[in-house]
Amino acid sequence: MKIVILEDLAIPESQIMEIAKPIIDQGHELVFHQKTENIELQKQYVKDADILVIANMPLKGEVIRAAENLKYISVAFTGFDHVDLEACKERNIQVSNAAGYATIAVPELVFGMAISMLRDIVSLDKKVRFGGTKNGSRQQEIYGKNFGIVGTGAIGSRVAKIALAFGANVLAYSNRENEELKSMGVKYVSLEELLKESDIVSLHTPLTPETTGLINKDNIKLMKPNSILINTARGPVVDTAAVTKALKEGLISGACLDVFDMEPPLPSGYQILTAPNTILTAHVGYATEEAMVRRAHITFMDNIYNWLKGEHHNKVI
Repeated sequence: MKIVILEDLAIPESQIMEIAKPIIDQGHELVFHQKTENIELQKQYVKDADILVIANMPLKGEVIRAAENLKYISVAFTGFDHVDLEACKERNIQVSNAAGYATIAVPELVFGMAISMLRDIVSLDKKVRFGGTKNGSRQQEIYGKNFGIVGTGAIGSRVAKIALAFGANVLAYSNRENEELKSMGVKYVSLEELLKESDIVSLHTPLTPETTGLINKDNIKLMKPNSILINTARGPVVDTAAVTKALKEGLISGACLDVFDMEPPLPSGYQILTAPNTILTAHVGYATEEAMVRRAHITFMDNIYNWLKGEHHNKVI
């Protein structure tokens, strides 16, 4: 079968070929392309593909329908809202994601952001370089704070365990309660109570119609004036305009955002860029070197290799 990789997967092609060697040894072909937004070019790339591999590039229905031989898509990403699943269903195309590859990387960024904000690291770095001191810098600890986690899947659960290790009181809101976390002292509450009581709110939900705008102009008013919002999930889970307004009006004290309602680079007039007390990163939560290798193993061996044997792992549809 022809396996078409539509974008760079952040590790060398030679390393992917090595990871996928058991697939290649069976006579299957890997074809690599660079990411493009040109739909007509995408159609050319996929026209004779049996299997597609993408990461976070949008895969539109018209491209999927142009792939006459397409049977399976392996999404090298946790989220899959950028894939037209209705078009896949029309064509009986099966889809898997790369669940679990960023379970270590994202929580580590969450606490890097939290500590950077609480210890004022970014601001102090600039002050020291220009002869400044700690004067005027607020220094706080995670220990003893209420750490709210929205969504306790694999990533949110790991965040909860790390927060407990820091000595925080962990509150959680999720569609499904994790009994292990409850046994460790995590308290499940409503979203409203979590927002009211938490000093730090960290978001870990997928993007669905229900979670779009989950943090909005109405419920952000419930948060404490000294609270911090962290979003390493999906950008549209947060109403960016509402967060910008809340920061400017002092309704919350800070926001750490790795995702936005568009992929970086952000335009110069993008609203959150003018908000105070922010740490903004360019969608790097998942992107450690180790996670990229882990992702390739999941994408090719857990997903494609097993699918070729008739087993559908990490099933989306």
